[in-house]
Amino acid sequence: MKIGEFANQLGVSTDTLRYYEKHGLLTPSARTAVGYRQYSTFDIKQMRFILRAKNVGFSLSEIKELLQIKFHKHQHSCHEVKELTLLKKELVAERIAELTRFYQSLSLLAEKCCGGEEPADNCSILTTLEDIDGLTD
Repeated sequence: MKIGEFANQLGVSTDTLRYYEKHGLLTPSARTAVGYRQYSTFDIKQMRFILRAKNVGFSLSEIKELLQIKFHKHQHSCHEVKELTLLKKELVAERIAELTRFYQSLSLLAEKCCGGEEPADNCSILTTLEDIDGLTD
């Protein structure tokens, strides 16, 4: 099938497919004499794998690593896949903690401000951001 039909079956844009191809995650099964990409059912399975991995948070480089393991399963162990998954889980937990700190700090800043129409000369948010001790980490 051509790229348009392939994209429609997967619910993605043709640009998305070209993007994954550019980054080495997807290679069309064949090309026609005039250079049109041709995709197979194998390509659909691979692209679904890529999209699922992306949807759970894996980066392109991590997906590339997962694909290498998937294509050479006999040379790899479940332990490798689990370690990659646990590492990603840990990174997500760190990011959640960081975002939680941001949220709490922004909440404190918002609480300090009256939000009125007066000039910002004495804005408590700006004053707090200028004060090195104004917010705690």
